[in-house]
Amino acid sequence: MAISIKTPQEIESMKKSGQILAKVFEVVEKQFKPGISAKEIDDLIHQEIIAHHATPSFLGYQGYKYSSCISKNEEVVHGIPYPDKRFMPGDIGSIDIGVYFEGFHSDAARTFWIDPIPKEVEKLIQITEESFYKAIEQAIPGNTIGDMAFALQTHAETHGFSVVRDLCSHGIGKKLHEDPLIPNYGTKGKGIKLKEGMTFAIEPMINMGTYHVLTLSDKWTIITADQKLSAHYENTICITKDGAEILTSIC
Repeated sequence: MAISIKTPQEIESMKKSGQILAKVFEVVEKQFKPGISAKEIDDLIHQEIIAHHATPSFLGYQGYKYSSCISKNEEVVHGIPYPDKRFMPGDIGSIDIGVYFEGFHSDAARTFWIDPIPKEVEKLIQITEESFYKAIEQAIPGNTIGDMAFALQTHAETHGFSVVRDLCSHGIGKKLHEDPLIPNYGTKGKGIKLKEGMTFAIEPMINMGTYHVLTLSDKWTIITADQKLSAHYENTICITKDGAEILTSIC
């Protein structure tokens, strides 16, 4: 397994890509209102990425025809932004976006919602985000992938949720998906050791019920097997000598 170590210049390009992505999310958040369709959101995302002289990473990836993945309620990831997929009060939506800029990709996801949502759904979204941060607390040179995965899994399961096991976090850089695949569950001390300059897209996918998932007939959309809700949170990070730096942020 060849894991790419990025130079400071390459990390700077990834950071620029990530800053564009973060700005796109700011625009999406303002427009995520009752009645909006997934297609309208995807069109907005496409326009914003192009306006920043960047390219949507997902568009054309393995034949994918859209600029984002938009997953609603029981859809875990890879939801297609159909025009009849509308978000109404009580719905949650995972929006996953990739940006290609200066030869490098960034990848991030956020789960949005339209009030009112039940307290247990608020908790699901909160714990999913917290699980990401628990993982990157362990993203220190000399630690292992297993250390990150164990921290993520433990936090989610301690709060009564399950971690999707059929899908992984991943390396990222010149390619949208690079080695290594990073399970979101695992054992302390197991897996490759982390080194300064490694870049990953860490993305907990957390379910209210079973961790088992199914793929729909469109061959993209992945749903929970019990059709209970799922949340998703992701950022692109770089391993530095002092720990993880989030690249998909404005600052």
